[in-house]
Amino acid sequence: MFITGNCQKKHRKKPELTGVKMARDKQPPRTKKYYRPTEQGAGMTAAGRTRYNKENPGSNLQAPVTEKKPTGKRASRKKSYCARSAGQMKDFPKAAKDPDSRLRQARKRWNCATGGQVKKNYAQGSIVRPANY
Repeated sequence: MFITGNCQKKHRKKPELTGVKMARDKQPPRTKKYYRPTEQGAGMTAAGRTRYNKENPGSNLQAPVTEKKPTGKRASRKKSYCARSAGQMKDFPKAAKDPDSRLRQARKRWNCATGGQVKKNYAQGSIVRPANY
């Protein structure tokens, strides 16, 4: 029986994993050909994404959205990534403090605003405040 509401994840029964091997996605080897160095914004290269998509049928890794003001689906992908990675910044404060961490470099490559920048933009009125802010 699952409990509904916000606490559903806490009360979910964990599956029994004795003797069962979980299928993992095949990752390309960590070489310069497939992964971008941290200084260049971390993440996979085009060759890495192609190889990953080939080895894992049904997957559809896409290039990062690096333009300043994307439109349509690209804008929603960027917004989603920036929101997810902002959560990682909270979960991994050590990486959040280090400007050279892969997390910070990837956020920089995606042009994600830092928390201070977002609040400043709200204060200037360039971003409309949501009702629950």
